[in-house]
Amino acid sequence: MLRHPWLLWALVLVQVGCGAYFLWEILAAVAGLPTIPLRWQTRELVDIGASLGLVLGAVLGTVLAITASRDIRRAESARRLTAGEFTAVVDDYFRKLGLTPAETEVAWFLLKGMSLTEIAGLRNTREGTVKAQCTAIYRKADVSNKSQFFSLLVEDVLL
Repeated sequence: MLRHPWLLWALVLVQVGCGAYFLWEILAAVAGLPTIPLRWQTRELVDIGASLGLVLGAVLGTVLAITASRDIRRAESARRLTAGEFTAVVDDYFRKLGLTPAETEVAWFLLKGMSLTEIAGLRNTREGTVKAQCTAIYRKADVSNKSQFFSLLVEDVLL
């Protein structure tokens, strides 16, 4: 719906037209002014239009709220990144993935471009242990390899 702004304006036009009609009917009844004579079929169409406008307005409001919330999170992440808080942003992302402290350490080494052998040497563990931790990291991130993990990280953190 947001890709087609004319739909939004059509919805607003329907809501304004129906709202103006109902407001006039109420004010006319209170002030004793003449009302707009409509056949009952036309009145039913106005009621349907107003109801659809209200429902579609509520749906659009929900979509806009969700979009705004996502954009606010991304903007906050971008602000933190430009403020030199890259490490904190990535750590938060790893926490959201549910990585253990050991998996977080391995993930950082992966981001630095180190091989499994290098990571095992730095952590004083076996290469098989590091491989198992990488598998757990990829599973939690719902990816299957290092390239996909990097792409996901860049998309979710930097974009």
